[in-house]
Amino acid sequence: MMSKLWGGRFDKETSELVDRFNASIGFDVNLWEYDIRGSIAHARMLGKCGIIPESDAKTIVEGLTALAEDIRAGRVLFDVSAEDVHMNIEKLLHERIGEVAGKLHTARSRNDQVALDLRMYAKDRIKDIQEAVLQLQETLVNLAEKHIDVLMPGYTHLQHAQPVTLAHHLLAYFWMLERDWERLGDCYKRTDVLPLGSGAIAGTSFPIDRYYVAELLGFSQITENSMDAVSDRDFVAELQGIIAILGMHLSRFAEEIIIWNTREFAFIELDDSVATGSSLMPQKKNPDVAELIRGKTGRLYGNLLAILTVMKGIPLTYNKDMQEDKEPLFDSVSTILESLRVLRILLESTEFQVDRMAAMTLGDFSTATDLADYLVRQGVPFRTAHEVVGKIVGYCVKSGRFLEQLSLEELRSFSDRFTDDNIVCEPAQSVEARNVPGGTSRNQLKDQIEKARQAMAKKR
Repeated sequence: MMSKLWGGRFDKETSELVDRFNASIGFDVNLWEYDIRGSIAHARMLGKCGIIPESDAKTIVEGLTALAEDIRAGRVLFDVSAEDVHMNIEKLLHERIGEVAGKLHTARSRNDQVALDLRMYAKDRIKDIQEAVLQLQETLVNLAEKHIDVLMPGYTHLQHAQPVTLAHHLLAYFWMLERDWERLGDCYKRTDVLPLGSGAIAGTSFPIDRYYVAELLGFSQITENSMDAVSDRDFVAELQGIIAILGMHLSRFAEEIIIWNTREFAFIELDDSVATGSSLMPQKKNPDVAELIRGKTGRLYGNLLAILTVMKGIPLTYNKDMQEDKEPLFDSVSTILESLRVLRILLESTEFQVDRMAAMTLGDFSTATDLADYLVRQGVPFRTAHEVVGKIVGYCVKSGRFLEQLSLEELRSFSDRFTDDNIVCEPAQSVEARNVPGGTSRNQLKDQIEKARQAMAKKR
């Protein structure tokens, strides 16, 4: 009567509604390839250790290999009544090779099986995200090298602060992404731990070889505690957290693209291939790609909160709540990969309005700090110099003048420490004067670009 693989203890059929509510096959089908790879490794280990006959292990492996080919070719339908991807594959295998399929689950539980599948999935996706980050970094460095001499306003509080270069601005995002790439690598180390062999909670009484399975599946370590192994989703939460931070960085960049694209700024011209129009207003060219990147970051935050909330009240070890760990992770992974790839395409096709950027550094008092620094070099305490230059700026505002337009005589009316014409008031001078590591001078930018390229080369 019973069709469930776990149904021996039950006398009644499961309610159809409960079947649907309980089932995860609708989303954990994404793990089918990992489940089969893990099962093949497990079967080989069972045969090697003499837990099942080698001939049975061979039959199981061949059956799983053929099943994988059929799934990949779209010739297999999964059954919701079999609950999840693990039970579906075992059921399908049983239909193909008969009773010997039942030996596959020896010394294994769905608890350590799903933990294995999810870790294998996460390892591969971490690598995918790292590659997408690296490609975006390459785009940023190429653009920085191309625009190394382009002046633009630097902002604090969204107010003109000091002149910088477009290259320096773009490279700021390179280093944000560098930290994201490194965080992903650190997460990979903690994800690269084999849980299989932990059973449902307490391990197994069979003489299994977990190190052999780890070698077959490319894991560098095995878990040390069976209870921790089946209940641990730290690696999921950690990856979600890294993705959320990465999404935040992309969202900040997207916000700047949106601002730069306005007529008020007019710093960029988006390519038609990455913009959209309005259904009502014929003149519109909207930065929808950037707005969606900004908006989707909210989903990434929500997915992180989801896994943290699911896990916060769960006692050891596995509980069905943990089935909710997958959909948010799958969504975050696909969302961040799409965001990284589409942002790279957007940047590669964008035309930077370099003359407009440079023009906006004039008459904005952004070299005021350079005037104060000049006075400091003449022996004036910085706080006094700050006050003097503040008065100069006030005078310019009232008289409709700019710092670049003031004569030496006018400057001396505020302080007799202005003694020569070698005073930095031009944005280009200001940028070049900051010739310290991390600064905006051309030499420092060339060095920064070289270091960025070296960092990327190490990843290839």
